[in-house]
Amino acid sequence: GSCRHRCCPGRNNACWAPGSRRAHCYCDSYCQRTGDCCQDYHATCRRAAVGCAVGPWGPWSGCSSPCGVGSRARSRQVTVPPRHGGDPCPDLKQRRGCLGEHPTCGTAK
Repeated sequence: GSCRHRCCPGRNNACWAPGSRRAHCYCDSYCQRTGDCCQDYHATCRRAAVGCAVGPWGPWSGCSSPCGVGSRARSRQVTVPPRHGGDPCPDLKQRRGCLGEHPTCGTAK
Protein backbone atom coordinates (compact mmCIF):
# COMPACT_ATOMS: atom_id res chain seq x y z
CA GLY A 1 0.00 0.00 0.00
CA SER A 2 0.99 3.60 -0.49
CA CYS A 3 0.64 6.65 1.76
CA ARG A 4 0.71 9.08 -1.13
CA HIS A 5 -1.78 11.89 -0.33
CA ARG A 6 -2.86 10.05 2.83
CA CYS A 7 -0.63 11.21 5.72
CA CYS A 8 -2.73 11.75 8.86
CA PRO A 9 -1.74 12.93 12.35
CA GLY A 10 -2.62 10.93 15.45
CA ARG A 11 -4.67 7.75 15.49
CA ASN A 12 -6.91 7.76 12.44
CA ASN A 13 -8.39 4.43 11.40
CA ALA A 14 -9.78 6.00 8.23
CA CYS A 15 -6.24 6.72 7.01
CA TRP A 16 -5.37 3.38 5.42
CA ALA A 17 -4.41 1.85 2.10
CA PRO A 18 -4.81 -1.68 0.77
CA GLY A 19 -1.76 -3.68 1.76
CA SER A 20 -0.48 -7.16 1.10
CA ARG A 21 -2.70 -10.20 1.69
CA ARG A 22 -5.85 -8.07 1.68
CA ALA A 23 -4.84 -6.47 4.97
CA HIS A 24 -4.95 -2.73 5.58
CA CYS A 25 -1.78 -0.75 6.18
CA TYR A 26 -2.00 2.68 7.81
CA CYS A 27 -0.65 6.13 7.08
CA ASP A 28 -1.42 7.83 10.40
CA SER A 29 1.37 8.67 12.82
CA TYR A 30 0.00 6.09 15.29
CA CYS A 31 1.00 3.28 12.92
CA GLN A 32 4.57 3.64 14.21
CA ARG A 33 3.41 2.39 17.61
CA THR A 34 1.29 -0.43 16.27
CA GLY A 35 3.74 -1.46 13.55
CA ASP A 36 1.19 -1.54 10.74
CA CYS A 37 2.44 1.38 8.61
CA CYS A 38 2.39 1.20 4.83
CA GLN A 39 5.84 0.51 3.42
CA ASP A 40 6.35 4.08 2.19
CA TYR A 41 5.09 5.77 5.39
CA HIS A 42 8.49 7.05 6.54
CA ALA A 43 9.56 8.32 3.13
CA THR A 44 6.22 9.92 2.34
CA CYS A 45 4.84 11.11 5.69
CA ARG A 46 7.81 11.69 7.97
CA ARG A 47 9.43 13.86 5.32
CA ALA A 48 6.45 16.22 5.69
CA ALA A 49 6.49 16.07 9.51
CA VAL A 50 6.51 19.40 11.35
CA GLY A 51 7.35 19.39 15.03
CA CYS A 52 5.61 21.61 17.56
CA ALA A 53 7.15 24.99 18.33
CA VAL A 54 6.28 27.09 21.36
CA GLY A 55 6.88 30.70 22.36
CA PRO A 56 8.66 31.95 25.46
CA TRP A 57 7.29 31.49 28.97
CA GLY A 58 5.08 34.31 30.19
CA PRO A 59 5.63 35.92 33.60
CA TRP A 60 4.80 34.11 36.81
CA SER A 61 1.43 35.04 38.30
CA GLY A 62 1.13 36.46 41.79
CA CYS A 63 0.88 34.06 44.69
CA SER A 64 -2.60 32.57 44.94
CA SER A 65 -2.59 33.06 48.71
CA PRO A 66 -1.88 36.49 50.19
CA CYS A 67 -0.86 34.84 53.47
CA GLY A 68 0.67 31.39 53.78
CA VAL A 69 1.25 28.63 51.25
CA GLY A 70 -0.09 29.14 47.72
CA SER A 71 1.02 28.67 44.12
CA ARG A 72 2.17 30.68 41.11
CA ALA A 73 1.57 29.75 37.47
CA ARG A 74 2.90 30.69 34.06
CA SER A 75 2.15 29.59 30.52
CA ARG A 76 3.33 29.76 26.94
CA GLN A 77 1.61 29.49 23.59
CA VAL A 78 1.98 27.10 20.64
CA THR A 79 3.45 29.00 17.68
CA VAL A 80 3.55 26.06 15.26
CA PRO A 81 1.26 23.06 15.89
CA PRO A 82 2.65 19.58 15.11
CA ARG A 83 1.64 18.12 11.76
CA HIS A 84 2.03 14.79 10.00
CA GLY A 85 3.45 12.96 13.01
CA GLY A 86 5.94 15.66 14.02
CA ASP A 87 7.17 15.99 17.60
CA PRO A 88 4.34 16.76 20.05
CA CYS A 89 4.16 19.98 22.05
CA PRO A 90 5.94 20.21 25.40
CA ASP A 91 4.13 21.39 28.55
CA LEU A 92 2.37 24.71 28.08
CA LYS A 93 1.76 25.44 31.78
CA GLN A 94 3.93 25.35 34.87
CA ARG A 95 3.04 25.76 38.52
CA ARG A 96 5.25 26.24 41.57
CA GLY A 97 4.72 26.84 45.25
CA CYS A 98 5.00 30.23 46.95
CA LEU A 99 4.52 31.82 50.34
CA GLY A 100 2.22 34.81 50.44
CA GLU A 101 3.75 37.63 52.46
CA HIS A 102 1.25 40.47 52.20
CA PRO A 103 1.98 43.28 54.73
CA THR A 104 -1.29 42.55 56.58
CA CYS A 105 -0.43 38.91 57.22
CA GLY A 106 -0.28 38.09 60.91
CA THR A 107 -2.02 41.31 61.89
CA ALA A 108 -4.85 40.68 64.32
CA LYS A 109 -8.13 42.51 63.67
